[in-house]
Amino acid sequence: MKILRSRKALSPVVASIILIAVTVAVSIAVAAWMGALTFNFMATEQGQIWNLQFTAGSPGTILVTFNNTGTTPITLNQAWVNGQQQTVGTFPYTVSANNGTQITISMNIISGASYEVKLTSSKGNAFLRSGVAPS
Repeated sequence: MKILRSRKALSPVVASIILIAVTVAVSIAVAAWMGALTFNFMATEQGQIWNLQFTAGSPGTILVTFNNTGTTPITLNQAWVNGQQQTVGTFPYTVSANNGTQITISMNIISGASYEVKLTSSKGNAFLRSGVAPS
C-alpha cells in the first residue's frame, strides 16, 4: 500500500500548461485551414465592358472594349447581342488580370437601334452593357 501512495501524478499546473498548448496548436491549424479556404473563394472573376462602338451597315460591327479588373484571368467564350448568340472568331479568348481587350462582333447594325451586349465567361459569369447605335 505504501507504494501506491508514494506515486505522484502530474501537478495541476503542468496539466493546465499542456491543455493550453494543445488548444493553441489546434487553433493555429484551424486558422490556417480556414485561411486557405478563404483564399480560394476570393479568386472571383471581375470584369467590365467599358465601351461599345457601332459601325452601322449590313454587315456592321460592334467593337466591344472589355477590361479584366480582377486578379485572375477571365476566359470569354460567348457573345450575345439582344439575346441572340453571335459567332466571334477569337473565342475562346483569355484576358489576363488587370488587362483589357477589344472584341469585334459582325452583324447587321441599324442606326438609332438599341443593343444589349453580353459576354459570358467559362465560369458562367455574364458581363453586360447596353448602347444605342448612332444615327
